[in-house]
Amino acid sequence: MNNYLFLIIPVIIGIASGYVIFSNMQETPNDDALLTKTKLIEDGSPMLGDKSAPITILEWGDYQCTFCFRFHESSLKIIENEYIDSGKVNLVFKDFPLNGPDSVLAAEASYCAEDQGKYWEYHNQLYTNWAGEKTGWITRDSLNQFASTIGLELQQFNQCLDEGKYNQRVLQLEQFGREIGVDATPSFFLFNGEDIMKIRGNQPIDVFRQVINELDN
Repeated sequence: MNNYLFLIIPVIIGIASGYVIFSNMQETPNDDALLTKTKLIEDGSPMLGDKSAPITILEWGDYQCTFCFRFHESSLKIIENEYIDSGKVNLVFKDFPLNGPDSVLAAEASYCAEDQGKYWEYHNQLYTNWAGEKTGWITRDSLNQFASTIGLELQQFNQCLDEGKYNQRVLQLEQFGREIGVDATPSFFLFNGEDIMKIRGNQPIDVFRQVINELDN
């Protein structure tokens, strides 16, 4: 996954007009409208934190990804304590299921949990019970167990999965990610009303602090 490769890309963005100028970005989309604030947020997870926070972190992740798990267990907790709880930052998660059908199924399950108002509780259960990449730990039985743990109504949850209610949503999120240059998990877009900065991989917390501070100035 080349997760140790660090890349921060400053981008000047006109949120109101949808006009975007990219700097030093490989394989950027031809359609500048893809990188408006609204487009980056829509169809992702419920927002974690204050919706009016001046800075948003958009995380692209895979529930089987080793480095996504490490981010969830380390830097994310610090970001929550230092920035989300204080109202300076909010966070949106979008799925980029690099590890195949099991990752897609887990992502679908998270949105089935959202139907019952418990997206983030289910999201956290998936990472709390993480057991490696492509090891078979994501099954309908395990997904049901996680659902039971957070008190979901299982018949509704399973009907949602059986119908593939959110399959296309997950696949379309992955496609959108590819269109804007996401090629590894985790990847992050951090943005305010003027700038977007990209972090690739589970970088040290000081990298996130530096970018947040730059966006806050």
